[in-house]
Amino acid sequence: MRILLIGANGFIGRFVADRLLADPAVQLTALGRGDDADVRFDLATGSPGALTRFLDAVHPGVVVNCAGATRGGARELTRHNTVAVATVCEALRRSGCGARLVQVGCGAEYGPSQPGSSTAEDAVPRPGGPYGVSKLAATELVLGSGLDAVVLRVFSPAGPGTPAGSPLGRLAEAMRRAMQSGDGELKLGGLGVQRDFIDVRDVARAVHAASLSAAQGVINIGSGRAVRLRDAAAVLARVAGYGGALHELDVPPGPLRGTIGHPRAESDHTAPMAYPYPDGCGSWQQADVRTARDRLGWRPRIALEESLADIWMEAACRI
Repeated sequence: MRILLIGANGFIGRFVADRLLADPAVQLTALGRGDDADVRFDLATGSPGALTRFLDAVHPGVVVNCAGATRGGARELTRHNTVAVATVCEALRRSGCGARLVQVGCGAEYGPSQPGSSTAEDAVPRPGGPYGVSKLAATELVLGSGLDAVVLRVFSPAGPGTPAGSPLGRLAEAMRRAMQSGDGELKLGGLGVQRDFIDVRDVARAVHAASLSAAQGVINIGSGRAVRLRDAAAVLARVAGYGGALHELDVPPGPLRGTIGHPRAESDHTAPMAYPYPDGCGSWQQADVRTARDRLGWRPRIALEESLADIWMEAACRI
């Protein structure tokens, strides 16, 4: 089977590419904006007609879309997360390839949820920020396209390749700096949020399974367990061998007031960083993953401690 992968250079896309390449039954073609893509194409600016011509030439059986933006203003997020998906859907409708579409969505589409609850696919989405809105709009385009399509709502991906600017990436960087400077005290802020972390390699397994299945609609991909960021920091300290004290700062409410933390320094008081989870999901998020188990035969395999150990290994090697 030929699979067209869009966004193979992204955090999730790289691991999806590795997973698909390991399947001898899959012929993989990568489409993206980078020079190393098999075909260079920018979904945010390219026309559906141009993409249709490529689909007709390659004739994939499955199109996997891992492309998108997690940062930027509403206009940029809309262009990369919504307009781009509209281009894919329209091109697939025009094409004669009849390909199945696997769209990688996100848990931010749901927005805030009740602490202690698990969010299932039938929950009414109420995204709390422009990122979640742009991804939800993309999901609605996919579901309303009439295509053979499935949307995987990925909660909080972690593991090797975690972006340095993400909450877990910033935790690891703060710890690396503290150890490098010999600081026995690390001040961290905004650690009260709880998120459902899922290893990116498990996400890749889910995308692979969805590509081979007949499942349609929305399917949550998560661990099924919310973890407080404070607890993740403690695990990270253990795997890093950091013996210093972790002190949590009081973080005033508001999207731009907290800090994820630095080693103690003057900059702590003069350059507050963004709130650690600007995803509009409030203090709690936990996925109900029974649908993934029942319809994809998928379960998470990699524990958060292993994900954090891989994040630390990369941070420790950073110069």
